[in-house]
Amino acid sequence: MKPDFSKLKALYINCTLKKSPRQSHTRGLIDVSATILENEHVEYDVIRLVDHIIAPGVYPDMTEHGIDKDEWPTLWKKVQAADILIIGTPIWLGERSSEATKLIERLYAMSGMQNEKGQYIFYGKVGGCIVTGNEDGVKHCSMGILYALQHVGYSIPPQADCGWIGEIGPGPSYLDEESGAKNNAFTNRNTTFMTYNLLHLAKLLKENNYYPSYGNSRSAWDDGTRWNFENPEYR
Repeated sequence: MKPDFSKLKALYINCTLKKSPRQSHTRGLIDVSATILENEHVEYDVIRLVDHIIAPGVYPDMTEHGIDKDEWPTLWKKVQAADILIIGTPIWLGERSSEATKLIERLYAMSGMQNEKGQYIFYGKVGGCIVTGNEDGVKHCSMGILYALQHVGYSIPPQADCGWIGEIGPGPSYLDEESGAKNNAFTNRNTTFMTYNLLHLAKLLKENNYYPSYGNSRSAWDDGTRWNFENPEYR
């Protein structure tokens, strides 16, 4: 039976260095995944981080720490409402973009918050990433992004990343017709699998009231609950 994903919400954050309306090749691959969501009747939004004044830092609101303006608290409401977060980034010098690093730092700033079960705030949410570029680093960037997402509490399904990489060095990028990227079987397959794996895991978690709090509630730990934890005797 065909699954119903229509109750899910997804958020793509494009960490291109190009402000709108400049063409973003990362957005081009994001749109491949987003088209699947449209066809599955999933609500989603796409944000370019660079279009917003997001201060660097590891606090929820950097205006409380000497910064004049910080739009992260507003953007955070969209992150919090999404069941699925997909981070898109280009590759620069083999690494994710500076905007992607800044986003991860701001996600980390929120990771100490707790949900109604006393778990960390991202428990039950699902994460993935999309990477594009003209130099080596798709898997390297994916490793760092997916590690960071799981560390703050996101759940990562199998094959939670996808990407396209052109010939190393100057040359056509994803949306350039001469690149042939839209007909790349490997990229199209992985983008499709990633998107559906994110949807399947998010649906499973949402329909089962996310993770049980047994053994992972920070509030319960702080109140003295230790479940079956004990320091073993030296053997």
